[in-house]
Amino acid sequence: MPTHDLIPHGQGDAATTEPPPGQRRRWDPLVKLTHWTIALAVLANAIITEEGSGPHVWVGYGLAAILGLRLLWGLIGPAEARFSAFAPSLRRALAHVGDIVAGRHVEHRSHNPLGALMVYAIWGCLLVIIGTGIGMSGLPGDTGQHEAGEAVQATVPATASADDDEAAGEREEGPLGEVHEAAANLLYGLILLHIGGVIFESRRSRRNLALAMLPGRR
Repeated sequence: MPTHDLIPHGQGDAATTEPPPGQRRRWDPLVKLTHWTIALAVLANAIITEEGSGPHVWVGYGLAAILGLRLLWGLIGPAEARFSAFAPSLRRALAHVGDIVAGRHVEHRSHNPLGALMVYAIWGCLLVIIGTGIGMSGLPGDTGQHEAGEAVQATVPATASADDDEAAGEREEGPLGEVHEAAANLLYGLILLHIGGVIFESRRSRRNLALAMLPGRR
């Protein structure tokens, strides 16, 4: 593994020594922006918007755009933001667990191996949620047509409108809806694990890792 990616520290007090300035983790503004906007979008659709509603769908479209930007940045962004800086590896993740058990602290310029697996798991859940959501609601242009159709439905008998509502409910409760809901529930669990991991690593390294994601912080 390249020596510029990792900075090993000894045990005890040495394990909490600050790395040299040139080796500290640096998150660029776009990584910070996408991180917090994705978090806000997930939070909004989890507790604020109503499932299947217009705002819920549009927040989902925004989430898709933000995630797409972050994935693109993983190809063309700075070194710490690229996929190559935190490629998923079960072997490295197990070695990282060994470091934790042994009391060793290794400073990573990007995500540590366990954090890398978590990032890809969260991204995978988001892609499933977005894909199934679009499968049920259509693309943004389709939403506009649907809204235009609602104005026409106001002139048809109530029984026809009820049939349409029932059909829409069946789509949401079908296979896509079940996968969508399961992926969302898994995402919430992963987010809780992610928060727990950040707290644990912050206490272990005596550095507030959450602050590193704030504007103007490293």
